[in-house]
Amino acid sequence: MHDLVIRGGVVVDGTGAGRFRADVAVDGERIVAVGEPGDEPIGPGRREIDADGLIVTPGWVDIHTHYDGQVTWDPDLAPSSVNGVTSILVGNCGVGFAPVAPDRHRFLIELLEGVEDIPGTALTEGMTWGWETFPEYLDLLDTLRWSIDVGTQVPHAALRTYVMGERGADVEAVASPDEIASMSALCEEAIRAGALGFTTSRTYVHRTSRGQQIGTLRAGADEVLGIATALRRADAGVIQLISDAYQSTDDELVANEIELLGRIATEVGRPLSFTVQQNDDTPERFRELLAAIERWNAAGADVKAQVAVRPIGVLIGLQATANPFMFCPSYRQLHTLNPAERLARLRDPEMRRVLLDEHAASSPSGFAGILHSGYDRMYPLTDPPDYEPTPADSVAGRAAAAGASADEVLYDLLLDDDGGRLLYIPLMNYAHGSLDDVREMLTSPNAMFGLSDAGAHCNSICDGTFPTTAITHWTRDRTRGDRLGLEQVVHQQTQRTARHVGWTDRGVVAPGHLADLNVIDLDRLTLHPPQLVADLPAGGTRLLQVADGYVATVKRGQVIAEHGELTGARPGRLQRGRR
Repeated sequence: MHDLVIRGGVVVDGTGAGRFRADVAVDGERIVAVGEPGDEPIGPGRREIDADGLIVTPGWVDIHTHYDGQVTWDPDLAPSSVNGVTSILVGNCGVGFAPVAPDRHRFLIELLEGVEDIPGTALTEGMTWGWETFPEYLDLLDTLRWSIDVGTQVPHAALRTYVMGERGADVEAVASPDEIASMSALCEEAIRAGALGFTTSRTYVHRTSRGQQIGTLRAGADEVLGIATALRRADAGVIQLISDAYQSTDDELVANEIELLGRIATEVGRPLSFTVQQNDDTPERFRELLAAIERWNAAGADVKAQVAVRPIGVLIGLQATANPFMFCPSYRQLHTLNPAERLARLRDPEMRRVLLDEHAASSPSGFAGILHSGYDRMYPLTDPPDYEPTPADSVAGRAAAAGASADEVLYDLLLDDDGGRLLYIPLMNYAHGSLDDVREMLTSPNAMFGLSDAGAHCNSICDGTFPTTAITHWTRDRTRGDRLGLEQVVHQQTQRTARHVGWTDRGVVAPGHLADLNVIDLDRLTLHPPQLVADLPAGGTRLLQVADGYVATVKRGQVIAEHGELTGARPGRLQRGRR
């Protein structure tokens, strides 16, 4: 008798091959049989899941998350675990918590708080530390259990401050040859201990909570390549980074960044992936980067663009990190009130008049200007959310249809749902008002689904649900352009991401592979709008987003979630790289 049998489902096996009807048998942590009609029947299971009319896929493998602090206190790792994800990778974008000198804890917390919008109070309260070196960090994680598996990478910013001290946090500081050699040796030590890669950040948007630019921003080629050669010596690990190459209007900067990326790709000789998005100011730049990747790969490199399945946007609202009235002096006074008192004051007609007047009198620029009055880019979040909205759906479009002023329409929308209404502002990947360009990225042979940032941007973004959007929007619901095949999308977030980081034991529904599986009612699969919850340490808040239609998610043979609810099973563990 098998431990688990998933009976009669339509298997989309993760390889990109066509779907087929089969029973899937599991013993212990592994798939032991996949029986199609005509094969020898699979015997009974101690537990059986009736998958008739349902889709059976591998569990999603998300290689771009920021649960670095959360993994030390939270065994659930939601919203990933309730959206079909069974394996995650942390330590992305050059930020994380190891190695760390005892006097640098506060700095790394401020860095994660600023770069990834993770409440510093939650990190301070939740993290107990207990390590200094990267191997010690891995050893501590090895004692923990989660709903899903966790892999780690060596973050450049932490490595730099560990070796260079205060100078490592200085964007203008140049690492000496001895410091580079020390960082490279520590990186090699971490890779040999089980880190899956080395990551760095080269973008101006990454700053600490004090506004200080990340120290790795202008690290020279000798430093980046010097550290990365550790992977070549260890013959293991991947490189991940974010660069301003996709969004800068400075052609010289972009050319220099592309040259550096090309040197990493060809000289280090390890798999490389980096962020590729579409910026409003440089809407064609993504094609330049994809073309460069094609050249490097043709020359024998292994490079992939990490691309997002929907616009990268922020959520604004009265309970979120930002809202359009935060620029008003009177609102800043209200912000100290509890939500119920603040809502009552906002409903007062006189306060409404005062805030609308103050709002009209302020005119911030740049990103703040979009938050303030980018009415044509603000879309009330619906249920289910529409991640490819039309101009008519925007605040500006609604105001025009109603013959009202946009700021008044905005004010009233923010009071909906007892002040809990969220509005969506696409910032990246929506330069032309549709996802046609995103589809071009997604279908590139050199692209890989990523950039969910799960665990980060707790009160402004909830993109850990990317895998669910990939299935619902791109294979079923899209009406404004061509869709993608289900088999293609499943492959992109299972076998393709798993193989990139060296996980060859998962991402495929086949005998011998880990029993990481999703049983999905595809007709019912639906995301709901994110909700703000206060479940982080020290009362910190974050956005969580749940979905209907995940009948069961199985991790290492154990059902960890049923119908969107976690079961309490904790089969997930640290996944060390090849040692």
